[in-house]
Amino acid sequence: MSRVAASLRLIAAGWALIRADALVPRELEPILPPSARLAGRALRLFAGGAARKGRPGERLARVLERQGPAAIKMGQFLSTRADIFGTAFAEDLSHLKDRLPAFPLDVAKAEIARGLGRPVDTLFADVEPSIAAASLAQAHAATLADGTKVAVKVLRPGVERQVAQDTAALRLAAALAQRLVPASRRLRPREFVEVVIRALDLELDLRFEAAGCAELGEAMKADPYMRAPDVVWDGVGKRFLTLTWAAGLPLSDAAALEQPGLDRKALAEAVTRGFLAQALDHGLFHADLHEGNLFVSAPASIVAVDYGILGRLGSAERKYLAEILYGFLNRDYPRVAAIHFDAGYVPAHQDRDAFAQALRAVGEPVFGRDASDVSMGRLLAQLFEITALFDMALRPELVLLQKTMVTVEGVARRIDPTHDLWAAADPVVRRWIARELSPAAKVREFADEAARAIRALARLAETPPAPAVAVVEPRPARPLLWFLAGAAVAGLAFAAGVWLG
Repeated sequence: MSRVAASLRLIAAGWALIRADALVPRELEPILPPSARLAGRALRLFAGGAARKGRPGERLARVLERQGPAAIKMGQFLSTRADIFGTAFAEDLSHLKDRLPAFPLDVAKAEIARGLGRPVDTLFADVEPSIAAASLAQAHAATLADGTKVAVKVLRPGVERQVAQDTAALRLAAALAQRLVPASRRLRPREFVEVVIRALDLELDLRFEAAGCAELGEAMKADPYMRAPDVVWDGVGKRFLTLTWAAGLPLSDAAALEQPGLDRKALAEAVTRGFLAQALDHGLFHADLHEGNLFVSAPASIVAVDYGILGRLGSAERKYLAEILYGFLNRDYPRVAAIHFDAGYVPAHQDRDAFAQALRAVGEPVFGRDASDVSMGRLLAQLFEITALFDMALRPELVLLQKTMVTVEGVARRIDPTHDLWAAADPVVRRWIARELSPAAKVREFADEAARAIRALARLAETPPAPAVAVVEPRPARPLLWFLAGAAVAGLAFAAGVWLG
């Protein structure tokens, strides 16, 4: 897509938002500062009569639905935070999760047959009309030839072209923001957009999603919080995917939380703990946990679907995340501040004590409070102010983690309005700390380092000596190297003994 075409697409999107009075909605005028109020009034001179009908969420949803997959995904994210944007706004956007217009069943069957390379009825006894349709694909209930009930996901026709258009427009928007809005540079708009684009690209090959579902499904079996369907590998292709049927109702269905015997408190805790266990224990997590992708049944069973976006964390990021959460759980703000500096999240020239003080100002008002008494909108605004005050830049490797944490808390609070994120996180975080930072873990770490040192020294000992300039009687190097290796092991063992007391 050319730069001119991308520019026209951005202009068209902006004009659509203005026409629908969805950019600076009139309903927000009483709470806006004077400058924003004047800007909103000026923009509303161009708003259309029919386009501006309905509530703000309804108007925004109509615009986003017409703008393509990337815009729809933004609407899905906003719809998970009723506690920030209001219940009506979130509900008006909720159909973007899985209730978009579907394409015909015949088109889906033709796509499946093309991917299989043979007629559909050689694998499926029956494929039903769409039961859910989202931005990139839609899902069908189906039955295998052996009678097994399954779900078949099929990409939308022409979706690759739409994503390519979104990609070009996003890159242009990021470049313009970085050039024209100096304050945005701290958020690294170009790097942020590349993370979004990479996630969208991976979602367009359902073979990757099948592999992700299988990998994360294995990890989920270690805990009781969440499950993944099994992959039917005979029914997997680039543009279609077959999974075993997920029991329960999607959380996007209003009836899901009215099921008899449902334990809302336990269910909300399972959502939070399931996500944290994935991220901390396995370094791999489902990064699209909105209500349309979570099927629940009594008393607190969860099956997660749609593994198109997975997040991964390295060992260092997992350690920093666990220690930051642990520090907050213990209200140890100086420790949390130190971890931020050690990880490079806060520039080294900033004042650690001042940063710890700022963290205390955020953390103390929410501890011990009922979640319904905490304004998440105000809390997030305060956190954003802190990141600006201490010159904290966006970390591209943490974008999916941060986005998913916000989504998960929103989903959990919708299930249980009194949900306490910290109390829910406590057992998972403390389990990780006990396992990974315990004396036994330190000994394992020392042993691993010793083994690596020995292997490196052994390779060095086996390296042929360089040609000598003069004829000198060679001295055996191996005994000295093995002595050094032994000394290294002894030193590590002594250090472990001292550390253990």
